[in-house]
Amino acid sequence: MHFIWPELLWLLLIIPVLVMGYIRALRRKRTEAVLYSSLQLIRPALGPGNKFRRHIPPALLLLAISLVIFGTARPSARITLPADYLTLVLAMDVSRSMLAEDVPPSRIVAAQQAAKSFLQELPDHVRVAIVSFAGNAQLVQGVTDQKEALMTAIDNFQLQRGTATGSGLLVALNTLMPESAVDLETVLYGAEFKSGSLVAQGSALTGRALDQRPAPAAADAAKTMPVGSYTAGAVILLSDGRRTIGPDPVEVAKWAASKGVRVYTVAFGTPNGFIPGLEGFSFYARVDEESLQKVAETTGGEFFRATNANELATIYQHLSSKFTIERRDTEVSALLAAMAALLVLLAMGLSLKWFRR
Repeated sequence: MHFIWPELLWLLLIIPVLVMGYIRALRRKRTEAVLYSSLQLIRPALGPGNKFRRHIPPALLLLAISLVIFGTARPSARITLPADYLTLVLAMDVSRSMLAEDVPPSRIVAAQQAAKSFLQELPDHVRVAIVSFAGNAQLVQGVTDQKEALMTAIDNFQLQRGTATGSGLLVALNTLMPESAVDLETVLYGAEFKSGSLVAQGSALTGRALDQRPAPAAADAAKTMPVGSYTAGAVILLSDGRRTIGPDPVEVAKWAASKGVRVYTVAFGTPNGFIPGLEGFSFYARVDEESLQKVAETTGGEFFRATNANELATIYQHLSSKFTIERRDTEVSALLAAMAALLVLLAMGLSLKWFRR
């Protein structure tokens, strides 16, 4: 707990002053002499325990004053609340580099196992969609809360050539926010492809390279949202390689950031991972950590690095807890004021009941 106006806590010095005043008032009453013909007349009226009862209402009032002083300092506490109903899109790399065996038995098997464990731990209010990407990207399972369907989609991954990380992120964003979906054909191939106006020149079709296609970026700047402000869902992107085709994922991340969507990225694999004997060749499969870090940073998400199955499982557990609960700093002054009011009412009630005043 912390206080927005901590300087007002100096008012708590009033409490010992009030206690000293109360003690002094009690001593003054003891010095006043009252004559009775017999003590037997007043002892029944006092009743058992009355000696201590008379101190309870003042003590309750003192506590109420203390709470009011704490309330004026505007205390804030971190409250843990259930997260709202949300949607997660899990975008997973299924390029041939996932055959690397630096994470036993292989990257793809370890990633599938960790993803399925992650899905099992998610609460019922979280829905999930799954996107796979290699040379292209596709939605392999739409948004659902049926975990069996999600597990089947993960088990049915088919590895392909290429790594279109930006395309995978685009499909994931379109799935998460269908109302703001971009035209993937236009982004990847240009407006002339959509209109069917590609013109042949010699033996080749005109058109810019895929890497030169603009991301759906800031075309809609008027509707820009604060970074990380979208609370209805997020994207988790796992990749083990470097982009070889498709739009730049960092440019796509800028569009995601303009919509307030957080993207959590996971770099999976070791620096020296390689695929032995694939189609007669062996080659190294290194992850592009720099791009994944930039994607997470741009969107207000988090970047994680996993070099083995246990680390990947730990990352997924962390993400699961993040989407299960929400911790928020909340001012509790009103709560303290309500408690103080209840204590005052209780003190007044006890005083009327016990002492008729």
